Amino acid sequence: MRAVWRIVLLTLLCGGALQLYFLARIALMTVVDPQSTAFQRSEAARILLTQGQLPWSQAWRDDTQIASHLKRAVIASEDANFVDHGGVEWDALEKAWQKNSRAQERTEKLRAAAQARYERAVERAQRRGRTPPPPPNALTATPKVIGGSTITQQLAKNLFLSSERSFLRKGQEFAITFMLEGLLSKERILTIYLNNVEWGEGLFGAQAAARHYFRVDAGQLTPLQAARLAVMLPAPKRFEKQPASGYVVGRAGTIAARMGGVELP
Repeated sequence: MRAVWRIVLLTLLCGGALQLYFLARIALMTVVDPQSTAFQRSEAARILLTQGQLPWSQAWRDDTQIASHLKRAVIASEDANFVDHGGVEWDALEKAWQKNSRAQERTEKLRAAAQARYERAVERAQRRGRTPPPPPNALTATPKVIGGSTITQQLAKNLFLSSERSFLRKGQEFAITFMLEGLLSKERILTIYLNNVEWGEGLFGAQAAARHYFRVDAGQLTPLQAARLAVMLPAPKRFEKQPASGYVVGRAGTIAARMGGVELP
């Protein structure tokens, strides 16, 4: 029994030490710009392993060097209540969970129906002495996951955590989120976010994105250019292939119309 309690105590001490580490790192960010994030290091390793080289573009820009249009566009697109909430939008998380649960149920029903059709097709092919058909793509379909994370939560995940989905990782994300909100100003949180968020393969931060897509500096972005960059944030690797697609341009128009009502920190 003592051994069990020792293990429990050791686990608690390690967990506490880890929280102190995160707290110290975040406190340092009040005066020191973070040089990289956990997500960036993971991406750098993946790109290097798959391509044998590391095409990378990132350049830090202070708050005053980033166009207010981009700040408004990102808030309008990603986190409309950024200046008001304490780091987590509980209502948005609940709605996202409900939508994801319904999407999971629909996907499972589609998989079951596709599996039944495939089994019947295989049985018919075997009776007729024919080659069975290949499995349909529907058997491996996955539901589209909708996120309810705020800008602060996204930053917490990118700075320190992996991309795995688990209750433990989500709990740690909440803890780091509250640390960020408690130690950093909203303006600082947004500045760090805009300098480290992904905008394409090996493309991180507002300055790199502005130069890559529009050949201007981050402080020179127009409202529509800023809105187009904001549209790309949920799936930058997909949208970078067609940054001027009908969806991106149309959605950018919607975001641009909202930008006038956005309050900056």
